[in-house]
Amino acid sequence: MKKRAFLLGLSLAAAASLLAATPAPKAPPTGKLPPGMTPAILQMMMTLPKGPHPSVMPAGTVPVSGCIPTMGYHYAKPGNFPFGPVYGYYNGKATFTEVMVDKAQFTKGASWDEVLKPLPGYKIDHVDIWYESHGHPGYTIPHYDIHAWYIPHSAHMTFCGNTSGKRPAFLM
Repeated sequence: MKKRAFLLGLSLAAAASLLAATPAPKAPPTGKLPPGMTPAILQMMMTLPKGPHPSVMPAGTVPVSGCIPTMGYHYAKPGNFPFGPVYGYYNGKATFTEVMVDKAQFTKGASWDEVLKPLPGYKIDHVDIWYESHGHPGYTIPHYDIHAWYIPHSAHMTFCGNTSGKRPAFLM
């Protein structure tokens, strides 16, 4: 879980910089990387997509991450990040809607029906819930990352060059 928080934290820190209208980091931080992560993977995760705004992403959203293995790119409206909705994109298609919910809200049984819903023309295939026990940069309190996927689990497990089809050790 700490490795995943490290990884997502780097992407979210870059996203927070972008959304705050300050330059995102141009190079990965130095230091020891989690097992299985290479400088090239880290750079891929921190490099925002280039080119025109994908037409499948809602108006007003901006990229907030590079290509995250097993997840793809994340897009959000600046005023909504990090709470959501956050949208996934990979290979020309919308792939998920995500919300980040703090532990207190989650355990109270609050509803996110109006936020955690598919984009028009998509339907939810499955939901993944990850608990971030220490939070991560951009959302530093304990919380849950909830992804409502529009595609099968086996499909997104190969995103961003993850040829094994299994969750990389640095995302555990």
